Amino acid sequence: MKKNIYVRFSLLIYLVCASVIISACGSAKMEPTDVELLSAIENALVNVTKRSKPAIVSIVAFRQAEDGKIRRQEGSGFIFRKDGYILTNEHVIRDAKTIRVQLFDGSEFDAALDDRIDRNTDIAVLKIDAKEDLPVLPLANSDEVQVGQFAIAIGNPFQLDYTVTIGTVSGKGRSFLPDIGLVRYQDFIQTDAWINIGNSGGPLLNIHGEVIGVNSLIRRPDNTPATAAVRAGAGFAISSNLVEKIGTQLIANGRIIRGFLGIGMREVPDGIRVRSVLKNMPAHLAGLQRGDIIVKYNGQQVKSTDEFKMWIADSPVGQNSKITVLRNGHERMFNVTIAEMPPQQAGRLVETDDSVSWRRLGLTVRKLEKGDFERYTYLTEKDQGVIVERVQENSLIPQGTLIVAVNGQKINTVQELEALLQKQQQELEELILDVKSSHGSEKITMQLKP
Repeated sequence: MKKNIYVRFSLLIYLVCASVIISACGSAKMEPTDVELLSAIENALVNVTKRSKPAIVSIVAFRQAEDGKIRRQEGSGFIFRKDGYILTNEHVIRDAKTIRVQLFDGSEFDAALDDRIDRNTDIAVLKIDAKEDLPVLPLANSDEVQVGQFAIAIGNPFQLDYTVTIGTVSGKGRSFLPDIGLVRYQDFIQTDAWINIGNSGGPLLNIHGEVIGVNSLIRRPDNTPATAAVRAGAGFAISSNLVEKIGTQLIANGRIIRGFLGIGMREVPDGIRVRSVLKNMPAHLAGLQRGDIIVKYNGQQVKSTDEFKMWIADSPVGQNSKITVLRNGHERMFNVTIAEMPPQQAGRLVETDDSVSWRRLGLTVRKLEKGDFERYTYLTEKDQGVIVERVQENSLIPQGTLIVAVNGQKINTVQELEALLQKQQQELEELILDVKSSHGSEKITMQLKP
């Protein structure tokens, strides 16, 4: 009996071992060779490139130099929407008088800009009028991008159309450009995929052909100008999530309206140290002081300057926010009413204004747009009037105020306000304005300048 049990047990062990050996041999036969594996990777990258190229464009911007000559700036872009909207870098088309866009099939178009630019993030939107729907590149969720994954850059360096380079994602969440006058919002993806000046505005893709970023700049260790043919340094692409948010707003509203606090700041271990406070701006009016350490914004813990700047920028104008600071070792909370970012900090060119409203009222206005109802807490879709875009120092009316009527006369357009002022500028010394702002609806008497 024991012998039979032993024989059966030995037979079972033999069958198990044989099964494992056969399975292992079968698996070994199914494993690809090194060449087959490399060929599969190669084919995947080639296919991504072939699928993506038709949605990538070459951009040439023509601008007038100080010497009067016309200079050309070349870059890249990609089709964001099938009806002809294209995303690129703001610096590619800055100060351009005319812009030409060439598609993969060789067709060329004059592109309309219509001031759909955002210098704070280096993003611009162009529009071309094509007769048919255009191929587009989908955008990936850049929050899901992993350091070490493949990165594919396609662009037009050295006037060499549709150059493809491949590397990896070297880092995420990079920010290093200083706020010098212009407030910058940064979320760069670092890559070792070779890029150059002509790549600016072009896409950085994943292996699925999705845009993970827009190639924007090269940073060299010595910070020398990019003048030589051979350049060393890491490439940086604006994250696709930031690109999608800004691009969508520019298409919908033509501009980006950001919240503004009015402080200089520096990141410290405990939070954000206030380095300076602009006079008559929200932080100053609320009581914040130089040296305060901001630790919470609307109850959320403040961890980095980049995150905090984004929170402020995304806050609707007129929103009442709570800021908690450490002052002399004690926590204090302040109620702050968010203002609109002034044109200078938003990178918008402030030109000499010869309008009647600027000369006599000390302000400039613009038409009321659809996006204003979303960004200004005190406006509704039923409101009509003109928005105050810029004011002279110590104005009674803050930027972002809606002017509804002047001396009881409804104002719906910039032209109506200018015509009224032009007509009455010799007859009146003051005007009563019906306005709507974060202070509510009120009447303000404005003294007219001669």
